[in-house]
Amino acid sequence: MNVRLLGLAMAIGLSLPVAAQAQMLQPGLWEMTTSNMKVDDQNLPDLQLILGQLQGQMTPAQRAQLEKQGITMGGKGIRACLTPEQVKTNDIPLTDPQSGCKQEITDRSGNQWKFRFSCPKAQGTGVATFLSDREFTTKVNGTFNATGIQQKGSLDSRAVWLGQDCGTVKPRA
Repeated sequence: MNVRLLGLAMAIGLSLPVAAQAQMLQPGLWEMTTSNMKVDDQNLPDLQLILGQLQGQMTPAQRAQLEKQGITMGGKGIRACLTPEQVKTNDIPLTDPQSGCKQEITDRSGNQWKFRFSCPKAQGTGVATFLSDREFTTKVNGTFNATGIQQKGSLDSRAVWLGQDCGTVKPRA
């Protein structure tokens, strides 16, 4: 598995909850898992398997860089911390502000929000479905160019609130 491809999948996956800006979510520790990842209609291994392999290959500097961005690998996926202030302002910074990614909500209907996103090497559309203030899912389709070749990709994700205590996971600034 190409680490750059996983990085792109993580960036896209982590950018999706920003679509939840006006949705009241619980502050605290959130865990995002990704499933049904496909590139050019080819299934990729589950994120949990990929993360397990990566954790053994990451240098301490790479791990520190992710943690500096407010991302921690743990449990079954990627964990992020939302402060009460972030939830109150409806500005949930789960994406790296320096990533260059932008999201726009294109339709709000009931508990589903449609959105589009663009990043320097990826763009596409998706749907976020809010099951409660402690859980939401997303489905994303798009194109990306992580390796110099334009490819189609899709993924599903699920974010679950784990509790108010973020433990060692630092909130994003």
